[in-house]
Amino acid sequence: MPGYRFNTVSELRVGLGASRQTGALCAQLGITRPLVVTDPGLVSLGLLEPVKKDLEQTFAAVSIFSEVSADPSESVVLSALETLRDNQADGVIGLGGGSSMDVAKAVAILADSDQALSDMYGVDQVRGWRLPLILIPTTAGTGSEVTPVAVITTGKTTKAGISSSKLLPDVAVLDAELTVGLPAHVTAMTGIDAMVHAIEAYTSKIKKNPLSDMLAQRALFLLSHHQRRVLTNPEDLGAREAMLLGATLAGQAFANAPVAAVHALAYPLGGHYHMPHGLSNALMLPAVLRFNASVCEQQYLELSELLPQPVGQGLEGFVHWFECLIADAGLPTSLAEASVPEDDLQMLAADAMNQQRLLVNNPVEVDEAAATALYRSAWSGWA
Repeated sequence: MPGYRFNTVSELRVGLGASRQTGALCAQLGITRPLVVTDPGLVSLGLLEPVKKDLEQTFAAVSIFSEVSADPSESVVLSALETLRDNQADGVIGLGGGSSMDVAKAVAILADSDQALSDMYGVDQVRGWRLPLILIPTTAGTGSEVTPVAVITTGKTTKAGISSSKLLPDVAVLDAELTVGLPAHVTAMTGIDAMVHAIEAYTSKIKKNPLSDMLAQRALFLLSHHQRRVLTNPEDLGAREAMLLGATLAGQAFANAPVAAVHALAYPLGGHYHMPHGLSNALMLPAVLRFNASVCEQQYLELSELLPQPVGQGLEGFVHWFECLIADAGLPTSLAEASVPEDDLQMLAADAMNQQRLLVNNPVEVDEAAATALYRSAWSGWA
């Protein structure tokens, strides 16, 4: 096989209560004035408090930016950067879902840079280095804590990504205690998002490799065997830790064998309707699995062996397993049910063509006509 490259975070810490050691981690990295980047929802749930208390016991100056929104805009990034500079922070901690971690990544590289944010979009466009960076996920989904990408909303319906190995943090901390207070629908959507990461990494066209395959397989096993347990017993910390680790392994997989058509078609849904990313991925997954089967059915059958029983026969059994999981989680099972107008499908397909960075990884070519057909299939749904 052709040569390949595999990059990931240099240190990963896993354990219940691990986030309460953030102060010591900061000190090891030479941070003396940390900035925590998070969102108001986590503040209201009380999930910031353990980390904040630990930091305040270690440092005299701790600053908080808690205004991260879903699908964060450039203005949010720049506001967080202003908070960092006003408080002379010398290190960044991203606490939350993908949005908070992505903003933390961007702030860490902008802090001492002469580059404009807009000049960093694309692959390997970042010059210089960044401030010390710690990422602490509170959802088992995005894998952003181990990916070299930050996605920022650049316009009313558009997003752009910064892709650079410099965005990998110094340390990623997995503490399942931080995931306990999340609403069930968030747990469901983020878990399915992580499974999509694993599936798309395993079938990625260009950079698929043995290491990403191994991680994707283990990720799908952990996620699929524990998602229902977490939803029926939210206090099951063992299951939550398995989900959190599964999401991180999936993140390591797709950071090196990138995602493809499911994500490319999901992004316009998020941009136009502010649909949560995990939900948009879930809605597009069955249609894309069937579309790709002409090339990678065997790979899907290999993955089906990792799922908990019962799984039906062949490709349809594999796809139906995910359809049942999505429906049983109480999520919409069609774009129509998610209030996407049928008249918008052609527009969405045209927008998806702007996601060539992702579409080139799909095992089957997706042109605008194919994208329209995939959206139409997802609009009809399966329940």
